[in-house]
Amino acid sequence: EDPGSHPMHKEYGEVTEEAARRLNLARVEGRRVICVGTTTVRLLEEVAMVGGESGRLEPFNGWTRLFIMPGFRFRVADALITNFHLPRSTLLMLVTAFAGKDVIDPCYREAISQDYRFYSFGDAMLIM
Repeated sequence: EDPGSHPMHKEYGEVTEEAARRLNLARVEGRRVICVGTTTVRLLEEVAMVGGESGRLEPFNGWTRLFIMPGFRFRVADALITNFHLPRSTLLMLVTAFAGKDVIDPCYREAISQDYRFYSFGDAMLIM
Protein backbone atom coordinates (compact mmCIF):
# COMPACT_ATOMS: atom_id res chain seq x y z
CA GLU A 1 0.00 0.00 0.00
CA ASP A 2 2.94 2.35 0.63
CA PRO A 3 5.11 2.46 -2.51
CA GLY A 4 7.93 4.14 -0.59
CA SER A 5 8.38 1.00 1.53
CA HIS A 6 8.58 -1.31 -1.48
CA PRO A 7 12.02 -2.96 -1.82
CA MET A 8 13.19 -2.07 -5.32
CA HIS A 9 15.00 -4.75 -7.30
CA LYS A 10 18.39 -3.86 -8.70
CA GLU A 11 19.33 -3.77 -12.35
CA TYR A 12 22.80 -3.73 -13.86
CA GLY A 13 23.82 -1.32 -16.56
CA GLU A 14 26.73 0.38 -18.23
CA VAL A 15 27.16 3.80 -19.81
CA THR A 16 30.38 3.82 -21.78
CA GLU A 17 32.53 6.91 -22.17
CA GLU A 18 31.38 7.20 -25.79
CA ALA A 19 27.70 6.84 -24.88
CA ALA A 20 28.03 9.47 -22.13
CA ARG A 21 29.75 11.85 -24.57
CA ARG A 22 27.07 11.39 -27.23
CA LEU A 23 24.20 11.74 -24.76
CA ASN A 24 25.69 14.89 -23.24
CA LEU A 25 26.21 16.34 -26.73
CA ALA A 26 22.62 15.54 -27.73
CA ARG A 27 21.34 17.34 -24.65
CA VAL A 28 23.56 20.40 -25.23
CA GLU A 29 22.35 20.56 -28.84
CA GLY A 30 18.72 20.31 -27.70
CA ARG A 31 18.07 16.93 -29.28
CA ARG A 32 15.76 14.40 -27.66
CA VAL A 33 17.04 11.45 -25.68
CA ILE A 34 14.65 8.60 -26.46
CA CYS A 35 15.03 5.73 -24.02
CA VAL A 36 14.11 2.21 -25.07
CA GLY A 37 12.80 0.46 -21.99
CA THR A 38 12.38 1.34 -18.35
CA THR A 39 15.79 -0.09 -17.44
CA THR A 40 17.42 2.48 -19.72
CA VAL A 41 15.45 5.28 -18.07
CA ARG A 42 16.41 4.10 -14.58
CA LEU A 43 20.08 3.76 -15.52
CA LEU A 44 20.43 7.13 -17.23
CA GLU A 45 18.50 8.96 -14.52
CA GLU A 46 20.66 7.30 -11.84
CA VAL A 47 23.83 8.39 -13.64
CA ALA A 48 22.44 11.92 -14.06
CA MET A 49 21.77 12.12 -10.32
CA VAL A 50 25.44 11.32 -9.70
CA GLY A 51 26.26 14.25 -12.01
CA GLY A 52 24.64 16.65 -9.55
CA GLU A 53 22.41 19.56 -10.51
CA SER A 54 23.83 19.69 -14.05
CA GLY A 55 22.83 16.08 -14.64
CA ARG A 56 25.95 15.61 -16.74
CA LEU A 57 26.46 11.96 -17.62
CA GLU A 58 29.75 10.27 -16.87
CA PRO A 59 30.79 6.70 -17.66
CA PHE A 60 29.09 4.26 -15.31
CA ASN A 61 29.26 0.54 -14.71
CA GLY A 62 27.15 -0.91 -11.93
CA TRP A 63 23.78 -1.44 -10.33
CA THR A 64 20.79 0.83 -9.89
CA ARG A 65 17.95 0.51 -7.41
CA LEU A 66 16.40 3.80 -8.45
CA PHE A 67 12.66 3.72 -7.77
CA ILE A 68 10.95 6.27 -9.98
CA MET A 69 7.55 7.33 -8.71
CA PRO A 70 5.25 10.23 -9.59
CA GLY A 71 6.94 13.48 -8.59
CA PHE A 72 10.35 12.35 -9.85
CA ARG A 73 12.30 15.02 -11.77
CA PHE A 74 13.58 13.53 -15.02
CA ARG A 75 16.90 14.97 -16.21
CA VAL A 76 17.77 12.87 -19.24
CA ALA A 77 14.82 10.98 -20.72
CA ASP A 78 12.72 13.04 -23.14
CA ALA A 79 10.77 10.14 -24.63
CA LEU A 80 10.26 6.48 -23.79
CA ILE A 81 9.47 3.36 -25.78
CA THR A 82 8.08 0.69 -23.47
CA ASN A 83 5.47 -2.02 -23.32
CA PHE A 84 2.22 -1.88 -21.36
CA HIS A 85 3.00 -2.80 -17.76
CA LEU A 86 0.99 -4.77 -15.26
CA PRO A 87 -1.20 -3.01 -12.68
CA ARG A 88 0.32 -2.21 -9.30
CA SER A 89 3.86 -2.57 -10.67
CA THR A 90 6.89 -0.35 -10.16
CA LEU A 91 7.16 -0.11 -13.95
CA LEU A 92 3.66 1.33 -14.24
CA MET A 93 4.64 3.85 -11.57
CA LEU A 94 7.69 4.87 -13.62
CA VAL A 95 5.59 5.31 -16.77
CA THR A 96 3.02 7.33 -14.82
CA ALA A 97 5.79 9.48 -13.34
CA PHE A 98 7.12 10.08 -16.84
CA ALA A 99 3.91 10.96 -18.67
CA GLY A 100 1.46 11.82 -15.91
CA LYS A 101 -1.64 10.01 -14.72
CA ASP A 102 -3.88 12.13 -16.94
CA VAL A 103 -2.05 10.76 -20.01
CA ILE A 104 -1.42 7.17 -18.91
CA ASP A 105 -4.89 6.31 -17.59
CA PRO A 106 -6.67 6.88 -20.95
CA CYS A 107 -3.90 4.99 -22.76
CA TYR A 108 -4.39 1.97 -20.52
CA ARG A 109 -8.19 2.14 -20.86
CA GLU A 110 -7.72 2.08 -24.63
CA ALA A 111 -5.23 -0.78 -24.42
CA ILE A 112 -7.64 -2.83 -22.32
CA SER A 113 -10.64 -2.09 -24.54
CA GLN A 114 -8.65 -3.07 -27.66
CA ASP A 115 -7.15 -6.25 -26.11
CA TYR A 116 -3.54 -5.05 -26.29
CA ARG A 117 -1.01 -7.49 -24.94
CA PHE A 118 0.61 -6.48 -21.68
CA TYR A 119 3.97 -7.28 -20.09
CA SER A 120 7.32 -8.23 -21.58
CA PHE A 121 6.25 -9.59 -24.97
CA GLY A 122 3.21 -7.36 -25.38
CA ASP A 123 2.37 -4.29 -27.35
CA ALA A 124 4.54 -1.21 -27.01
CA MET A 125 3.98 2.54 -26.83
CA LEU A 126 6.02 5.65 -27.50
CA ILE A 127 5.59 8.32 -24.81
CA MET A 128 6.81 11.78 -25.76
